[in-house]
Amino acid sequence: MKETTTVPSDSPTEPALTGAALQPNGPAPAVISPPTPGTDIAAWARDSRESIDRLVDRHKALLFRGFAVESVGGFQEFLAALGTDLLEYSERSTPRSTVDGKVYTSTEYESSAEIPMHNENSYSAKWPRRILFCCLLPAQKGGATPIADSRAVFDEIDEDVRKRFLHKQVMYVRNFGLGVDLSWQDAFQTQDRERVEAYCRSSDIDFEWFSNGKCLRTRQVRPAAISYDPTGERIWFNQAHLFHVSSLEATIRRSLTAVFPQESLPRNACYGDGTPIEDEALDEVRRAYLRLRTPIDWEQGDILLLDNVFFAHGRLPFSGDRRVVVAMDGDGRPGTSPL
Repeated sequence: MKETTTVPSDSPTEPALTGAALQPNGPAPAVISPPTPGTDIAAWARDSRESIDRLVDRHKALLFRGFAVESVGGFQEFLAALGTDLLEYSERSTPRSTVDGKVYTSTEYESSAEIPMHNENSYSAKWPRRILFCCLLPAQKGGATPIADSRAVFDEIDEDVRKRFLHKQVMYVRNFGLGVDLSWQDAFQTQDRERVEAYCRSSDIDFEWFSNGKCLRTRQVRPAAISYDPTGERIWFNQAHLFHVSSLEATIRRSLTAVFPQESLPRNACYGDGTPIEDEALDEVRRAYLRLRTPIDWEQGDILLLDNVFFAHGRLPFSGDRRVVVAMDGDGRPGTSPL
């Protein structure tokens, strides 16, 4: 039987919300269903905003199912009802397109590719506190969004591996303008080199131009994990396993390393002191994500809200058309500190 949680209303006019686990005994997400068929999700969310916030604080992941959101406009109305402070997708690491305003396509990789689990923009000095997905069209087959509790991931990783990462941290190295991966113009959403340099200085990113200013190399050292105040919960929070060359299919890795020296790969990750991260250490991280992931099989109109600090997400391969749009909300730094 599914466990349910009811959050009391603050006023007689505010409806109580009931969250049921998507899977029996599953830790997350809590599923929120409409109080009556045909409920307008935006109007309902405005009346229920404080209750929704409390459920997010409790579960860290909510799946709004059965509200029949049919358009980007309907998703935007829901975002506005929640009072979201939407963020621009800056310092990009994957290809996306703007759908409308600050709503974006999900990562535009080939449908046959699996997107590894990650916390959005955890390589950056600034990340979204919440990330929201809306399924306008589920894939014909596959295309689930797996999620994993980053606190459980931290505890699942071998202690020796964890200690190395905590001591050394993670350095992300990117080379833009090589004709592989994103250009610096796409990554930073500007044609202006001075704007890129100003962004890098404000974000603790070391940078250098080469090839007469056509190419850009950046290096940034970030924590491998963070803690959350006031509970002190320890959270695995990095993308080393995604940036590292070991994330590539073997033939692609061989091709790239045959052409580029390590420091010139389009993207890579090493320890914060510049020493290489062992493939075996990152395989341990990947196994932890695999053991802990909960796949969310999309239904049309679903909205998934994740606390981006506490939950990582990814994407499984799919066939057929699939349309999932994404928005990011709030500054994730307050209340967190590096471990």
